[in-house]
Amino acid sequence: MANIMEIVNKINDVLWGPFMMFLLLGTGLMYTLRLRFLQVTKLGTAMKQIFRKKEGESGAEGLSPFQSLTTAIAAQVGTGNLAGVATAIASGGPGAVFWMWISAFFGMGTIFSEAVLAQLFNEERDGVLTGGPAYYISKGLKSKFLAGFFAVFIVIALGIMGNIVQSNSIAVAIKNAAPAIPPLAVGIVIAILAGLIFIGGISRIGSFTEKLVPIMAAFYLIGGIVILVINADMFIPAFKMIIYGAFNPKAATGGLIGVTVKESMRYGIARGLFSNEAGMGSTPHAHAVAKVDHPVQQGLVAMIGVIVDTGIVCTITALVILTTGSLGSGLTGAELTQEGFRLGLSSITGNFGIQFIAITLFFFAFSTIIGWYFFGEQNIKFLFGNSGVPFYRVLVLAGIIIGTLLDVELVWGLADMFNALMVIPNLIALIGLSSLVVKSVKDFREKYEKQ
Repeated sequence: MANIMEIVNKINDVLWGPFMMFLLLGTGLMYTLRLRFLQVTKLGTAMKQIFRKKEGESGAEGLSPFQSLTTAIAAQVGTGNLAGVATAIASGGPGAVFWMWISAFFGMGTIFSEAVLAQLFNEERDGVLTGGPAYYISKGLKSKFLAGFFAVFIVIALGIMGNIVQSNSIAVAIKNAAPAIPPLAVGIVIAILAGLIFIGGISRIGSFTEKLVPIMAAFYLIGGIVILVINADMFIPAFKMIIYGAFNPKAATGGLIGVTVKESMRYGIARGLFSNEAGMGSTPHAHAVAKVDHPVQQGLVAMIGVIVDTGIVCTITALVILTTGSLGSGLTGAELTQEGFRLGLSSITGNFGIQFIAITLFFFAFSTIIGWYFFGEQNIKFLFGNSGVPFYRVLVLAGIIIGTLLDVELVWGLADMFNALMVIPNLIALIGLSSLVVKSVKDFREKYEKQ
């Protein structure tokens, strides 16, 4: 087992190395320039699009723009917002947060293009809208091989292995907060709750996420803001550490973390991209089924997901860690975030910070399970039609239960590997179909802005 893990880690070092980061960030930069910084100039318009009702000409069942956004955010906002940010700061210093913001800025251009393409090439199957990268790769690039390649690997990476890891995260969090509850019982309860949502189809998934996502985000943000208010005197110094640390990491923490600018950029950009999933090919599945009048409308909505994920949730995590001084604890990952909340809330709630993160982790991980299941289901339909959905559903639910009982280090490594393999065809499509996105934006401006 150790040898297999070592091989998987070496493969991931190559797949998720500088070249992949260059491709992801480069794609975002390309779209930012070709779309003339649309993420800045159309931000106000994007906010207005979120709460539009279901529209569009198709009579097929789909989601409202807001439901599509919350389904995407359900997948985006996960354990990476707790553990990933902490790992970036522990490994790359406070300056890594600055580079996360940079990756998010360009990622908004990428995720906009993914949503537009998903809308352009969505289709109706048995009265239900469906779509995603497999569809725009197949119909846009005319490559059934790359489309099938993507579909297979996203089902494995997110739908099955990814959800095994998410259920394991929930079980570990509950075990830390309530040791008397057996992991198997946790797995069964999670599977039942998830199954009840899965069998309701696209409408129930959309209805669930539009209710859960605002609640879980508000819960986490309120806790974080309380800590920032308590440590208000450290707020400005924390921002200085982030900005200064981006260009002089050692000086930012007084040599506490001996990292270079290169490491700060690497960890910040990598964790930022992994967190908001821009260019990964996952969130387009949610935006493909939004009922809107024009593809660009949903592209604008998609950008808000990056703001919520990286600009708000990840930033709160980072500021809690930096303002409470927990960075000096030597911890990393979710434990570092947990320590930040423990220290931050200790003056008013004792050690409740530990339980706070356990509750947050449950909501974040469970919402990710719902989002990732949905993304996988869209690709099962692409590969096998609706007949493959029941088997896939059972496989996911079984994985959720099994995940609570496993040591998932190898599973997580394999999920990362398959994740990288699905990113490659998606980026090829984003680059190859960029002219269609530009043309769609031009059409939108002519139809909606010159009236």
